[in-house]
Amino acid sequence: MAGIKKLPLPSQLGLVPILVLILLLVPIGASIITLIGSATNWHGLAGVFSIDGSSFSAVLAAPGFAKSLALSFWIGLFTPIIALLVVMLFIASFNNSGGFVWVWAVMKPVLAVPHAAAAFGLLFLIAPSGFLVRLVSPEISGFLRPPDWLIVNDPAGISFALALVVKEIPFLFFVTMAALPQVDLRRTKIVAGLGYGQVWGWLVAIFPAIYLQIRLPLFAVIAFATSTVDVALVIGPVTPPPLSVQILRWMNDPDLAKRSIAAAGAIIQVGITLSALLVWWLGEHLVMALARMAALRGWRFRADLFVRIFGATLMAISVGLVVLGIALLVLWSFAGVWRFPSSLPEVWTFKTWFSQMPNLLETGWRATKIALVSSGLSLVLVLASLENEYRSNIQITRIAWWIIFIPLLIPQIAFVGGLSVLFLKLGIDGTLWAVIMVHMIFVFPYVYLTLADPWNAFDTRYLNVARTLGKSDNRNFWYVRLPILLAPVLAAFALGFAVSIAQYLPTLLIGAGRQPTISTEAIALASGGNRRLIGTYAIVQTMLPFIFFALASLIPKIAWSNRQALQATRAGK
Repeated sequence: MAGIKKLPLPSQLGLVPILVLILLLVPIGASIITLIGSATNWHGLAGVFSIDGSSFSAVLAAPGFAKSLALSFWIGLFTPIIALLVVMLFIASFNNSGGFVWVWAVMKPVLAVPHAAAAFGLLFLIAPSGFLVRLVSPEISGFLRPPDWLIVNDPAGISFALALVVKEIPFLFFVTMAALPQVDLRRTKIVAGLGYGQVWGWLVAIFPAIYLQIRLPLFAVIAFATSTVDVALVIGPVTPPPLSVQILRWMNDPDLAKRSIAAAGAIIQVGITLSALLVWWLGEHLVMALARMAALRGWRFRADLFVRIFGATLMAISVGLVVLGIALLVLWSFAGVWRFPSSLPEVWTFKTWFSQMPNLLETGWRATKIALVSSGLSLVLVLASLENEYRSNIQITRIAWWIIFIPLLIPQIAFVGGLSVLFLKLGIDGTLWAVIMVHMIFVFPYVYLTLADPWNAFDTRYLNVARTLGKSDNRNFWYVRLPILLAPVLAAFALGFAVSIAQYLPTLLIGAGRQPTISTEAIALASGGNRRLIGTYAIVQTMLPFIFFALASLIPKIAWSNRQALQATRAGK
């Protein structure tokens, strides 16, 4: 182990929280101030009297503004409600079943699929000329050409909401599974002895404790759903689009006067997200009151077989949509001639791959480079933060959790939009390191969320034994804790890598078009409608994080091939 760079000494570790605060809060604060100044045409104290609200008036007067606002609001609430319902019904019904382990194994690679790639797969599946219609045509449906159905990009945003739901289910499943070990599951036996049905008993005894731990991730889902851009560009309504897409159009407009309108729209987008969070908070109190009423009246809901079947069906459909969608991306990337209503391509070819290989390699390597550096630096910061918490005996507070999650709770179009204006004034827009820094702001919370629970659950008696043998805290970190926690550390890195690969808006706006990645190229192709190109780029976008998730699973097995106790511990987890 000679030559390994050691972590900072304990006194230096105390600086890590300051670095984290600078990383998370300074860019956000600076971007919000810049955004407000741009929206109000305020340019410092000298121009204090020039503040006006004309930009906000222009946003309110934009054609379709009310519908854009309504789309963002209802989809932002619908997505977490349905995703949470599916996850909780499934876990409550099958937590102790043999098939649950299989579902958890399938869910991990599904988690690696970027939102945009999942949206592309769903588009190829449910479109009027998609795979589902092809399966029943022409024998059952009678269609010899695609029907004139407005399924994709429908004005109500139903397909858009469906795409978000099927992708957020794996994320909420992941955070729920991370929270389960912190809850005493013996409560289910107590409520079962009192005559409660399996699902209702789980919801009464376990769900409240789980919800407290996944509440912030749920808020992040609401913020993402109300303001996402990449998924909306792929499968969302067009006339009018969700407000976030309209703001992006104003930002990219050649008319520089539209920049202040975009800033005003971004501030309104923040208001939409806050309104959705407020409604969710009120809903929490309503659900709490209803649950208390049900408990006082002694409702048991013993007959829940239909509910369990319903939960399993919804989970199977959601996972199946993502998996089948990815399979369709593969088919289209190798398709030559594939006329409707043929279920499979009539001609297979590598032509698309060969023609796009130079750009795939360039944008894929740039995306990989950005993801490696941003997730690697984030992992170093997280490890240093957790080690500092342990050595200093610090218990992370609720306020600290809010600070960690704040980049995920602010709409990206507002936060990144403000940063793009600021970076332009500073002259650092379009640089690779600017893109990496902004990616880190979004990667760090996910890496911390993934690693915090395994780190805090570590049996510190190993460290105590090592201390009695004269080992320092630094040597304990490198030779005891880190090797034992190799699997969760690599899993956290892989998740951070996947988050970075999926970043579209930060790469587009901060990169100023000069740092294209596989994600920005895939979304750019969406407007062209060439399914072969879309499938090729979306598959590469999916495979990059999948490779690192596979490595995160494989490396500990190789490293622990002669460590039976570690293998048993990992299998137990």
